[in-house]
Amino acid sequence: MSHAPSAASPGPNSGPDDGRASGGRRRPALLRVPFWAQIVLALVLGVALGLVARLGDVSWLTTTLQTIGDVFVGLLKAVVPPLVFAAIVVSIANLRQVANAARLAAQTLLWFMITSLIAVAIGLGLGLLTDPGRSADVSAQGATYDGGTGSWVDFLTGLVPANFLGISSSENGISFNVLQIVVVALAIGAAALKAGDKAEPFLGLMRSFLAVVQQILWWIIKLAPLGTLGLIGAAVASYGWDLLGPLAVFTVDVYVGCAIVMFVVYPVIARLHGLSPAKFFSGAWPAIQLAFVSRSSVGTMPLTQRVTTRNLGVPEEYASFAVPFGATTKMDGCAAIYPALAAITVAQIFGIPLGIQDYLLIAFVSVIGSAATAGLTGAVVMLTLTLTTLGLPLEGVALLLAIDPILDMMRTATNVAGQALVPTIVAKREGILDQERYDGPRIDVTVDDPSDVAAPVRAAA
Repeated sequence: MSHAPSAASPGPNSGPDDGRASGGRRRPALLRVPFWAQIVLALVLGVALGLVARLGDVSWLTTTLQTIGDVFVGLLKAVVPPLVFAAIVVSIANLRQVANAARLAAQTLLWFMITSLIAVAIGLGLGLLTDPGRSADVSAQGATYDGGTGSWVDFLTGLVPANFLGISSSENGISFNVLQIVVVALAIGAAALKAGDKAEPFLGLMRSFLAVVQQILWWIIKLAPLGTLGLIGAAVASYGWDLLGPLAVFTVDVYVGCAIVMFVVYPVIARLHGLSPAKFFSGAWPAIQLAFVSRSSVGTMPLTQRVTTRNLGVPEEYASFAVPFGATTKMDGCAAIYPALAAITVAQIFGIPLGIQDYLLIAFVSVIGSAATAGLTGAVVMLTLTLTTLGLPLEGVALLLAIDPILDMMRTATNVAGQALVPTIVAKREGILDQERYDGPRIDVTVDDPSDVAAPVRAAA
């Protein structure tokens, strides 16, 4: 099996990170600040501005922060349909270059399921241990929810595209169904494989189109520090502790559950496969931190794929299938931990007892229905799907929806960590992982354009 050119091999003008971009051009001073440092500075400044807006009742500052955050998320969402479609078509076509492609796909799905089951078990365990609904200082009376819902009928019928790419219009503007885009892309990718050489012109066009979309998305990712400032600042200014306080146990449970999965379960799985957990996190961290602030697995997907290949040593041909597929279906935070805790919380708030069969249903929904989340911000579809399956009142969604942006940051970071881990361990199990790259110096994947070969940096591995 062929491997992509080694990202760890410096080009003729490359070297340790001395503030120069590829070709010897000196980068602007701001870009010489590491991406993670830009994010951290933006987080701190965002919290500070949010507190100023909240405590000083500065409405214009709150509006400004909200607008900055909304624009950043809107830009990410705008490129989702073409990105998902092109990435999956190309990734399916790339499977022809991969030895044992069917085995790799089966292994990927298997480990998606295994890690999801572990995550939902942790969510259920935390919920039963802490009783988040009984300690919630909220009233179920007057709670109403008239938004979108999820049911198994909706989920199954939603798999069938209403039109090409599942794009529709309403009075609120253009909308799209990511799950339908995935189905269409899978079908077209499989048809291209079946067509063989006749499909090469089409696939060449799709590869070029994907490269253009990824470049646009890369420009958007460069705005992540500014988006972070707006999103965090708006959250602090709008919520503070007024909403987190009444649901404090539930909020802590979501963060603790995600932290256990990300910092305990994933490292153990990595170690069991002979991989260094420290190396995994140092390699995947740029994608994890972008996921935390953007709250979009799909929006983070190009960066996730980049760290998976350049830092973690997963072959490009396999990663181009596993990462896009995981970004739309692999949701340990949004589709396993969160719905398990949310279902227990809603049941306790409304005084509805849950039995062993209900907990088994939660596990089933988490493993089978996770594609309903589709890698977008929020997990309302998955939550309503879980509540509908269990027969719990959908009014519970209204009680939890207000604090969803705060919870979604940690959930999405957990999603993306899993989306990087599974291809890594599958590649290790199948003997195709570039161990030297995995153990080698980390690559600053945020410095150069996606088409450039980034130079090794002296960052701690």
